[in-house]
Formats: sequence, C-alpha cells, structure tokens
Amino acid sequence: MDGTKSPRKVEILPGGGSLAHGLPPAAPGTLFAKGPSGGMRVAPDARFSLVFGRGEPDVHVCVGGNDPHVSRQAGYIHHDGLRWVLHNVGRLAIRFPDRLVLGGHHAELPPSYTPLFIVAPNQEHLLEVSIAPRTRWEAENQYEIGTSDPDGWPLTPVEHLVLVCLSRRYLAQEPDPQPLTWVQAADELGRLRPDERWTAKRAAHIVAEVRKRLSPHVPGLRESELTPPLGNMLNHNLITELLVSATIVQSDLLLLE
Repeated sequence: MDGTKSPRKVEILPGGGSLAHGLPPAAPGTLFAKGPSGGMRVAPDARFSLVFGRGEPDVHVCVGGNDPHVSRQAGYIHHDGLRWVLHNVGRLAIRFPDRLVLGGHHAELPPSYTPLFIVAPNQEHLLEVSIAPRTRWEAENQYEIGTSDPDGWPLTPVEHLVLVCLSRRYLAQEPDPQPLTWVQAADELGRLRPDERWTAKRAAHIVAEVRKRLSPHVPGLRESELTPPLGNMLNHNLITELLVSATIVQSDLLLLE
C-alpha cells in the first residue's frame, strides 16, 4: 500500500458559493447537490440516495426550510448504475430548465450543471445539481456551456444593474430570498450612482419594461396570469427566469460593491 487516503464516497458541502461556477476535483460522475445552507457530494458507486426537502433533520440537503408548502422530504436522487435519477415524492412540481416533473414522477439528470426549482405557491426554491464530467472532452464542453450557453436575455446596462440590485438576495444564496422593495432598490442604486436621480418609481418602471418585453416568451410575468394577492410574485418570477437563463449570475454582485 502507498498510504494514499481514498476519497470518501459521500461528503458534506459547506454553504455559500454556487455550483454554477465550477466543481472541485472529483471522480467522474460524482453528484453535487446544494441548497441555501449547504449540500453534499456523492460518488456514483456509493449506493446512497440523497434526500432533499424542508425537514432539515430528515434530509441531506435542506430546500425551502421555512416554507410549509414544501414537503419535509420532497424528493431524492440516486444512481441506477447508468445515470443519476431524481424522484419527486412530494406534492409540488419540480421545475427543470426545460420541463416540470410532477409528484410521483422521476427524471434523469443531465450530465452538467442544472438549477432545479421546487414550485411552491408563493415562491420557488432553488436546488443546484451538477455532475462531474466523465471525460476531458466533456469537461471542456461543460466549461464552454457554462460560459456561453444559454445566452440569456438581452438587457441594457442600466436594466442589468437594476435587476442585479433587485435580485441581490437571490444571487447571495440567502435562504428563502425575496426581491428588494422599490425603496430599498432605489436607495442602493443612489448609493452606487449618487450623481443620478434614483427613485422607487424609476426602478419600478425599468423592471416593468423588462417584464413587458419578456412576457410574450416567459409565463408568469403578467398580472392577468396570476391569482391575487400578487405580492412579489411578478418580480420573483422574473428573477427566477433571469437566474435560470444565466442572464444574471452570482459574480454580478461585484457591480454592487
């Protein structure tokens, strides 16, 4: 024996950061899953089912911890010998970038970074999932996908700044994030650009124009599509779309420093 310590097949991931910005060295096919407060990495041959949901003592990755609509055990992910498969065992749908997986159904996870959202009545809860590539070609291809695809929605520099400000709690991976209020956004923008006249009305107008422009292509951005009371749902739905499409990313928080 050479004394080299074998890596553990199951390890805890600390909170903070995002899987969207790359993975640490790992065996090919290793699963990474992360919620707001941390997550786990699991080797494909670990014979381990990773459970996620609201009930922090009973799950491996806590998602939607403060939302009673989320099941204590919303689902689990396991390796069937060929692939990683997500099973939705809760009542709420889980939204993949291209489809919904309803309760009682399952879906194969793509071999790349995938943001998943548990769709609750008042907001959606992010579960980040990523799978370590099997070959150098896959690693290079995954890197290219992560940096250039999807292209995101076109925004002007001012729209981009306002939406990053509005979304700062989401980008900072805070538990159960909500958009900033218009007053908070205007105060923040005024601090960043003191020579410009920022008001709550101006910030709201800029975001409303973006929602209007995207609404023919993205559901949930019109008041007529939602059931009152609306609360923050219009802005929440917009922010979720911008996150999923990588129009805004965590590194954009540097704009607010």
